[in-house]
Amino acid sequence: MLGFIWAAYRIGTPVRTEMQYAARCLNRLAFALSATALIILSPVTLLAAADLSPLVVVSTAQTDTVIQQVPLTGTITSARVAKVSAETSGQVEAVNVEVGDRIESGTALVELDREIEQLTLEALLASTQQARAELADSKRRYQDAKRLREQNNISENQLRLLVAEVEIDEAKLKQKNAEERRQQALVARHTIQAPFSGVISERMTEAGEWIEPGRPVVTLVAIDDLRIEFRVPQEFFPRINSQSAISVTLDAMPDREIDGTIDAVVPVSDASSRTFLIHVGIDAGDARLTPGMSVHGKLNLSTGRRGVVLSRDAILRYPDGRVTVWVINRDSKPPTVSERRVITGHSFNGLIHIREGIQADDVIVVRGNESLQEGQQVRIQRSE
Repeated sequence: MLGFIWAAYRIGTPVRTEMQYAARCLNRLAFALSATALIILSPVTLLAAADLSPLVVVSTAQTDTVIQQVPLTGTITSARVAKVSAETSGQVEAVNVEVGDRIESGTALVELDREIEQLTLEALLASTQQARAELADSKRRYQDAKRLREQNNISENQLRLLVAEVEIDEAKLKQKNAEERRQQALVARHTIQAPFSGVISERMTEAGEWIEPGRPVVTLVAIDDLRIEFRVPQEFFPRINSQSAISVTLDAMPDREIDGTIDAVVPVSDASSRTFLIHVGIDAGDARLTPGMSVHGKLNLSTGRRGVVLSRDAILRYPDGRVTVWVINRDSKPPTVSERRVITGHSFNGLIHIREGIQADDVIVVRGNESLQEGQQVRIQRSE
């Protein structure tokens, strides 16, 4: 029995040793493969890490003329607005227009009763015709007397009397003609006409009303000659002229900015508001403008200075009052960023003047700067 056990032990020992050796070899092979995989995957891992760096858009700070941009609020107005009034008294017979009607110059707006004045005109026409006939008769008699005088059949005094009669009849005819024209003008004034083309914005009378001279009957607004009126603080008056640049945005079209020209600077300051008036003209193209529309303007005034300017998108403002920008560190490979505090000046045309904090030629992050960290690696894209 003991011999059998000893034989079994001798036989089983090499088997266990070989199995342990094989296991050790497998473990060593697995370790070698893992190390090789790490060596191979290391560049890929690093590349993947680099690709995770945030993409930022950058631009270069430049030196340029500093512009002071003055925000303005104005109103579109018409160069011609008239309260059309009656020139004579009378009863309104007809009102030919309604509010909103677009009319041409000379259009009959209101008709007054003209019956009495028309009868007076007809009487004057008859009187003028009579005076014309009397003048013709006196001239005929003068010519007859002139021939008789040449034959010494009448005296010189009789001829002179006929000459005086002709002159008197000529004067009477001139008077009658003048009275006739005056009455014609008076009759014509019973039709109130539009002095220019435009739109009726207000109607102030009705048929049957009695009106006196000077009383307005309608308000007429010209819409083919519109302009914008801005009130500008008086401190800017010495720096404004017809060459000053101004852009206009209509409240009805807030996404469209239109260049304007200063047509007039009214050199009278409003004592209550300490402002003065400027008239601005624009070419609105297909935009429909009407008097009374509100507009906003940006008046660009040169400060006469040059300074460092950059895109306004680069500026970050914090609740504690800090104002910063992110700057690409010079000579850093790969590129990294640093945050700098700045002091800003005037803002204009999408740019902002930096008084302190950066220099010209610094590369500044203008987009993608919301969540950067100090010293963070970034990928760069140049702004267009």
